[in-house]
Amino acid sequence: MSISGSIGAILNHKGRQVYSILPDATVFEAIQLMAEKNVGALLVMSGEKLVGMISERDYTRKVALKGKSSRETKVVEIISSPVVSVTPGHSVEECMRLMTGNRVRHLPVLEGEKLVGVVSIGDLVNWTISAQDAAIEQLKSYITGF
Repeated sequence: MSISGSIGAILNHKGRQVYSILPDATVFEAIQLMAEKNVGALLVMSGEKLVGMISERDYTRKVALKGKSSRETKVVEIISSPVVSVTPGHSVEECMRLMTGNRVRHLPVLEGEKLVGVVSIGDLVNWTISAQDAAIEQLKSYITGF
């Protein structure tokens, strides 16, 4: 496990499970699904096409703070679009820069137009910590000769 691992390696390790919702669903349904799946964002899909993302932040800023009803507001009305996305070949470092620069916590992973997964800032941090732990153990073994 290299600290400079690829997003493909992370997906192979964590899995490619993706939670999505339709653009015409209500924001209430989206928040309900996020709570049920214990995730902070959903991909908004129209068939096989990624059209946007909806996050807890979108809900808070675009519905709750504006006094709108989550049961009446459609997901498509508040999605973040266009979506910043990456490929399986992107490095962890590149993705951290993209997330920081664009102030996002989730990146859909696409191969061409096909959605193959999603990574969160938590996934990247966990990968980095695990890679650093492995590197430390290798160095300890090298130094002690065991």
